[in-house]
Amino acid sequence: MPYKKPLPKLEIKGGIYFITFTTYERLELNNEARKLVLDACLYFHEKRYYLYIVVIMSDHVHLLIKPYPKSTDEYWSIGSILHSIKSYSSKQIPKTMKHIGKVWQDGRYDVLIKNRQQFLNTWEYIRQNPVKEKYSDVPENYPFLWESF
Repeated sequence: MPYKKPLPKLEIKGGIYFITFTTYERLELNNEARKLVLDACLYFHEKRYYLYIVVIMSDHVHLLIKPYPKSTDEYWSIGSILHSIKSYSSKQIPKTMKHIGKVWQDGRYDVLIKNRQQFLNTWEYIRQNPVKEKYSDVPENYPFLWESF
């Protein structure tokens, strides 16, 4: 049976999304590379999207994000947002660690946030990710976690 690319998910104008994307073959990013990815995620914050919280783990990234309007009838797509983050960082990461080749796994996992409780639960899940993985004793001490307040 031939491989079929999954159909794109419907994106809602003004929607807030929980997005996860992973490194290719679970490549382990070093601290310098994680900082670079964090900076790439923050670059278009309050320009193309509102970033509520982001965490850069060794082999994956979690974002809670609300795309902004691109024009009166179009929003920045999740695909275009992630393309800019992945494209820029994949060109810069080989400068910070010994890696040649693909950096990011194709695609993403995304969930449309439906209500306030789901938003709060997702925020807390992202915050606790470094603690759960034993990178930090409390979220605030993990240098690759950023939250808007």
